[in-house]
Amino acid sequence: MLQRRLLLAAATALPFAASAQAPAALPAKFDPSRDAAADVRTAIDMARAQKKRVLVDVGGEWCIWCHILDKFVSSHPDVKKVVEDHYVWVKVNWSPQNRNEALLGQWPKIKGYPHLFVLDEQGKLLHSQDTSELEAGKDYDEQKMLAFLRKYRRAA
Repeated sequence: MLQRRLLLAAATALPFAASAQAPAALPAKFDPSRDAAADVRTAIDMARAQKKRVLVDVGGEWCIWCHILDKFVSSHPDVKKVVEDHYVWVKVNWSPQNRNEALLGQWPKIKGYPHLFVLDEQGKLLHSQDTSELEAGKDYDEQKMLAFLRKYRRAA
C-alpha cells in the first residue's frame, strides 16, 4: 500500500520536485481550500525523514511571478537539482479567499509574492526571502537563486 501511495505521489509531484519529495499530501498549486498549517507540518515531517530543509513558497494562482518561479526552477537543471536534493517545497496560498493569516502571522511580514521561507527540519524559521532580490529582468537570476538555495541547505 505504501509503495502504491509513493508511486501515486510521484505522478502528482510538483513539476520541479523530486518524486520522492512531494507526495500527493502536498499541493502542486496554490489552493485556498488547503489547510496550509497541515501542509507545512507534513513538509516538516518529510524534511526530517529526508534530512532536508523546507521551502515554504507563499503566493497564489493569481500571481504571475509565482508561475515564472515554477517555470524557472523546472527549466534550470542546476537549480532543480539543488531543490530536489536539499528541500521539501510546499506551496502556501495567499489570496483574498484565504490569507492563511494564522500560519503566516508567525513569520516576518511579506512585502510581495512569491515569497520563500526556509525552515529547518524542526520547523524553525531560518530565513525569509523576498524573491524580487532574485530576479533578473522578467525572470529569475540563476546564480542568485543557486547562491540562496545553497546557503540555506542542510549541512551534510
